Amino acid sequence: MDIAVRNLRDRLRGSLIAAAATPMTASGEVDLDLVSRYLAGLVADGATGLAVLAHTGRGPYLVPGVRAAVIERAVTLGVPVLAGVGGGAEDPAAQTRVAAELGADGVLVFPSDGDRVALHEEVWRAARLPMIAFDLYTRPCPAGTLRELLAHPGVAGLKTALLSDAMGCQRAIALAREADRLAITGEDRMFGPSLLWGAEAALVGIAAASVGVTAAVLEAFAGKDLRAFEEASGRLDRLAQVTFTEPMEGYVQRMLWLAAAEGRVPGTHAHDPYGPSLPEEERAVIVAMSQAAH
Repeated sequence: MDIAVRNLRDRLRGSLIAAAATPMTASGEVDLDLVSRYLAGLVADGATGLAVLAHTGRGPYLVPGVRAAVIERAVTLGVPVLAGVGGGAEDPAAQTRVAAELGADGVLVFPSDGDRVALHEEVWRAARLPMIAFDLYTRPCPAGTLRELLAHPGVAGLKTALLSDAMGCQRAIALAREADRLAITGEDRMFGPSLLWGAEAALVGIAAASVGVTAAVLEAFAGKDLRAFEEASGRLDRLAQVTFTEPMEGYVQRMLWLAAAEGRVPGTHAHDPYGPSLPEEERAVIVAMSQAAH
């Protein structure tokens, strides 16, 4: 494993990395000053790392200038920053070079339909920036391919986000640990269990708003207080039940609704123009559950 990769792996261990949204208007306009305030608020409330331009941040849909500006603002906050690359029309190697130039600590590589090992090698050669591999429910990765990715010298860890596949999540965590890479949970609906199965850090979309609720679970787990862990996990799980549900792509809009309810973003910039349309009555249910969780 490359020394920079090892250093990032060790730095992220125990971290809560917020998969940040990108606040925008219904037409997709991004206010970069608002982005700065929003990201700073996540860090102030308990995020010890930021993943920008990932699935929650709609990175594949954003133009290069906006992508670069979001990374620039994130790196000023003094926490590790991962930038999502791939998943769209733009060359992931070019995205990686930009991320490295702007000071990102690593990249989260979107799953692809093609040769995933070749994709990671291409991204690595672009800038030798540490990579986080990504096992996502929409494109689950075969065990053999996961082993190859985890053997790559540029891969610091593996984020698993398999949604309802408990056995797949357990397998991915075990493979990451066997390879001496960081096992990162992205399991908003299996958050507590994934920690019990061996996840050593978290990179979750539910921390795009309710970061304090998420941080409380990690803190209780680290503190070895079973009752506190049970209570904190229950609060998070009840919130996840109403935010990470069908249509699953609607979770980005739901998290932006929560961000607006918490005062993190104004309602004018709490839109996800790239996700499905959701019934307005969902908003009240989500906001009420968030208030109960806090």
